[in-house]
Amino acid sequence: MEAEIGGAVVHYVEHGDGIPVLALHGAGVDHREMAGALEPVFRGRPGYRRVYPDLPGMGRTPVPDRLRGSDDVLDLLLGLIDAVVGDQQFVIVGHSFGGYLARGIAARRPAQVAGLALICPLGEEPRDVPAHAVLHASADVADALSPAEQASFRDYFVVQTPATVERFRKYVAPALPLVDRDGLGRVFDQWRLSDTSAYAGPTLILAGRQDATVGYAGAWDLVARYPHATYAVLDRAGHALPHEQTGLLTALIAEWLDRVDEHRAA
Repeated sequence: MEAEIGGAVVHYVEHGDGIPVLALHGAGVDHREMAGALEPVFRGRPGYRRVYPDLPGMGRTPVPDRLRGSDDVLDLLLGLIDAVVGDQQFVIVGHSFGGYLARGIAARRPAQVAGLALICPLGEEPRDVPAHAVLHASADVADALSPAEQASFRDYFVVQTPATVERFRKYVAPALPLVDRDGLGRVFDQWRLSDTSAYAGPTLILAGRQDATVGYAGAWDLVARYPHATYAVLDRAGHALPHEQTGLLTALIAEWLDRVDEHRAA
């Protein structure tokens, strides 16, 4: 599906009916990574309309020339929300850069955002970021991935098993050749958002203990801004936490959704 927002076209996929769930992927992939992570959560949980956009410069959403930073991307997403969600309450799940944008949406629309979930969120001041180290490797990737894909897989995953190779092949690799790196470069030249202020709704913050991209220590600093946040650091998980800790991800997202439902009913 496509929505035209101020002359820009945003591609998105949606599943289900009910309260909208806006799922925002990170940099260098597309909507398929978030759909692969979240659809198992909703398999036995009706009542949610999952909306998975391709962020600008990734998947099938181009980067308009006027986009010059994260604030411009945020404005585009707010326009998408107006077009696709309207004035309904909705929840947001964001991974990495998508988590950073999700924080911006919650800051701008706190009354409309019913819940916020951040997975390995990018932050303004990452600290104590560990070097990339593979914890477990039991997969032969030579037959499953191209040489370029093998390099991306090895740099992204700290748990390298047949199961994580398959998830990479299905949910990550197809997006790699679609990235507009020049367009993303324009966005990341001014990547800091002007507003990521506090949000008081039900919040979940998940970090990977072995995350060599954003680390886990900086995510703890967010807890002070979110008074109803559950914060968890998962061992055996890097920046690819949604693929490496699928069971815990499903359980923690489900518990967060329970808190969202409780909060909305109060």
